[in-house]
Amino acid sequence: LVLLCSAVPSCRAVGSPLVMDPNSICRKTKRLAGKQAELCQLEPEIVQEVAKGTKLGVRECQYQFRFRRWNCTSHSNKYFGKILQQDIRETAFVYAITAAGVSHAITQACSMGELLQCGCELTRSRAPPSPTAGPGTEGTAWEWGGCGDDVQFGYEKSQQFMDAKNKKGKNDIRALIDLHNNEAGRLAVRSYMRTECKCHGLSGSCTLRTCWRKMPHFREVGDRLLERFNGAFKVMGGNDGKTLIPVGDNIKPPDKQDLIYSADSPDFCSANRKTGSLGTRGRVCNSTAMDTSGCDLLCCGRGHRDETVVLEENCLCRFHWCCVVQCRKCSVRQELSLCI
Repeated sequence: LVLLCSAVPSCRAVGSPLVMDPNSICRKTKRLAGKQAELCQLEPEIVQEVAKGTKLGVRECQYQFRFRRWNCTSHSNKYFGKILQQDIRETAFVYAITAAGVSHAITQACSMGELLQCGCELTRSRAPPSPTAGPGTEGTAWEWGGCGDDVQFGYEKSQQFMDAKNKKGKNDIRALIDLHNNEAGRLAVRSYMRTECKCHGLSGSCTLRTCWRKMPHFREVGDRLLERFNGAFKVMGGNDGKTLIPVGDNIKPPDKQDLIYSADSPDFCSANRKTGSLGTRGRVCNSTAMDTSGCDLLCCGRGHRDETVVLEENCLCRFHWCCVVQCRKCSVRQELSLCI
């Protein structure tokens, strides 16, 4: 599923917040912002990567929130759309991780040679990499090489498609919040590039080291944004309608990598169509954990029941030359705790 609400002025603009493929996105070009329509017409292959990136973002959201009362489920379009129409912390994370996913997917496609518009990062004008202290690196020559990730191209295309501005008027503050969270997501990718190197030389010596820059793994991006979610800033609009002010006394203003929101989240304990909450009834919980996955917190104090289920798993697997792995099916009894 492709999350489109973070790329258009509102979920209602496309009828449903979840669109199945990039062709569906481009069929809505008349309703999209100018830059989005331009991408659909001139660079449909970029939109294909936008679709992959949004899927990547939603999957990471579901991983990061798998033990929380709201688990980023997209099984119900209507409920998911309700979440995205609110200025709550969960929406801030969805916007950020989606923009990050698009940036990551486009950059990855460049490095893999799947897009004609881009390729490996240009390094001619960059300063040489700093030597890393360690045995065997003294006197080693350094140079840029390999295929570095052109994260700036992915950043710009994500910005171009995801940052469609809302109509001016009542939604000015909401637009500022969404744009800020989109940027925080992209920076969680661009600001944490790492340098990888490979040694060259006879008999394993390291007389020359070739280095290139790589994006962080997307799980790292998700982990970093979850930290920002936990420390998200509540804001309100300034009198000029163009600025955001932190709510509370003596609170430092959020920086570009912080997530921001303007409304308190519902408790997500019970199903509620208005807020988009599916509730936690029937969710699997951990009866011994004290964190968000524990039955006390996840079940909202309603208690839980223990249930024995029988699952089928692969077992007694054998490798047969060449090259088949054959397994048997074994029944495994498992004890589960379910919220009531």
